[in-house]
Amino acid sequence: MNTLQHQNKPLAISFDETQWINWFMQNGENRFRAKQIFEWFYFKGEFNPQNFSNMSLELRQKLATEFDWSVPTIDTLLTSNDDSEKFLLKLHDGRLAECVLMPSENRVTLCVSCQIGCQMGCTFCQTGKMGLTRNLSVGEILIQITLANKRLNGRKVTNVVFMGMGEPLDNYDAVVGACKNMIDPKLFGLSKHKVTVSTSGLIPEINKLGKDVPVALAISLHTADDAERSKIMPVNKKYPLAELKQALLNYPVQTRHGITFEYVMIEGVNDSIAHAKKLVKFLHGLKAKVNLIPMNPHPGSTMVATDLEQMRKFQLYLTERSIPAPVRYSRGQDVSAACGQLASKRKNELHLPPRTVALERRKEYLSSKRS
Repeated sequence: MNTLQHQNKPLAISFDETQWINWFMQNGENRFRAKQIFEWFYFKGEFNPQNFSNMSLELRQKLATEFDWSVPTIDTLLTSNDDSEKFLLKLHDGRLAECVLMPSENRVTLCVSCQIGCQMGCTFCQTGKMGLTRNLSVGEILIQITLANKRLNGRKVTNVVFMGMGEPLDNYDAVVGACKNMIDPKLFGLSKHKVTVSTSGLIPEINKLGKDVPVALAISLHTADDAERSKIMPVNKKYPLAELKQALLNYPVQTRHGITFEYVMIEGVNDSIAHAKKLVKFLHGLKAKVNLIPMNPHPGSTMVATDLEQMRKFQLYLTERSIPAPVRYSRGQDVSAACGQLASKRKNELHLPPRTVALERRKEYLSSKRS
């Protein structure tokens, strides 16, 4: 894994645990120091090595000298009418990524990003129209939880979903590394049942994920017809439904509902009873729940959500066949924080098409490099 660098020094937050172990051992220290670093970062929220009180002054000074200790900051915080909050984070290189905090009475869910943009190109998703700028590191993923916990002022994030910007399994090593730290009792201590990785269907990585880290799996499915899925989700051309289903049959299920399937309801595209029949056929033999998500609009898109009456018919067809199919209304729609809406937008940019915003971000980045 390439370590991001800033001003010719390794960026501390972008070192993973193996890299820290190697660095400490090369400097005559015990490997357990790596775990201490992660505890300071993510459990205590401390990023100044001079304050690492369980390390010697000499070691603290060496850390301060040899690493860049820049950390992501909150560029913009947008609060929705439904009390969810979207964090626009500025990273060390000036790039912007987003996460969405969704508190409720019994849980606090954080939707995290794992990439800046996405290269999957799903037609109903604003992020997919940005293209991919770069992957986030383990640290850049985990810091999203740290900043959210700080914002919560006493409460803690209880559930994490990898449903923000990016295809998690396209940044496999960093996502797995982040998940391992999320479920580590000495760090975030989250239940493996409450960390969910969502994917559009990268089959080799699905096969690995079930063995590498025991977290919940969600599949962005959206239709069970190969030809139609290939039109709205280009990934299906490489990994068609039959191959995807075989991988899912082999996946070690982590929750009582089994695998979650995300199904964005798009009028005239995937919402007929004929589509529901194909979905039931695809799910046969799988322990599954289907989240029906009304299409969230975004600038430049001609797609609209299925009307409520048709959605209920679709839902009823599934539930009558013993498939749980709750309708999930996305939170944060008014601040472009809902499912499929993330595109690194500030408040004055919410009305702009995603490609326009992506160009603006590139101009900002190039300008910062020249200055």
